[in-house]
Amino acid sequence: MTGIIPTLDQIDELHRRISPSQAAYDLIHTHCVIVAQIACQLARRQNALFVRRCTLPRDPESNTPDCSQVPPTDGVIGGTVPPRLLDEHLVMIGGLLHDIGTYKVLKHDGSDGEPLKFSGKHYIQHGLLGYEYLLEQGIDESIAQFARNHTGVGLTKDEVIRQELPLPPADYVPVNLEQETVMVADKFHSKSTPPKFLSVDAYTAKAGRFGEENQRKWLELVERYGRPDIAAMAERYHMRMV
Repeated sequence: MTGIIPTLDQIDELHRRISPSQAAYDLIHTHCVIVAQIACQLARRQNALFVRRCTLPRDPESNTPDCSQVPPTDGVIGGTVPPRLLDEHLVMIGGLLHDIGTYKVLKHDGSDGEPLKFSGKHYIQHGLLGYEYLLEQGIDESIAQFARNHTGVGLTKDEVIRQELPLPPADYVPVNLEQETVMVADKFHSKSTPPKFLSVDAYTAKAGRFGEENQRKWLELVERYGRPDIAAMAERYHMRMV
């Protein structure tokens, strides 16, 4: 570890430094806060299941701990026992910074009072752009990777090449549980106009537009991490849920 692990104040400054307008900051920073909150809920659920792993009954077919009867953790139900405890602080930091590259793919930045709009052509690059920005600001590689590795349900080198995406051919997939947790949490909220929350079913339908394999990966992630109470989050933020 050679870079900075930013504090909350430093994270806010990283957002403000790159934001072209107050409107852009409000949209993107709020999205990151929401994703960080959902990610922390998922991480707490994973840690609760890990702590209870030895006391859970075994599933007779798979001989794995049966988590179905474990009460909700921070609103999250379901999930499976992870291989280790998750670093909740790292999850929070990663969630707060994961989408910082989206400031660089705005087609209209809202500074003139017009609605914000992202560039559809370049949006796929926001993860890599955020990663590069964080490294330029002296942020540690372990944190910058949250920006690089959260797109979709994990973007592989083969997919980049096959879809002829405007990215250097490489794997853009989570390399640890903390990054994967943020990637999953990100799927439950959209920076659309107006912003909205997505249910598991809503993102399942969205994932299906990119193929059956993409949808299968998403459903496996839901089974692994559980289902957060998205309706409660939508009510808290006064946003709609689809």
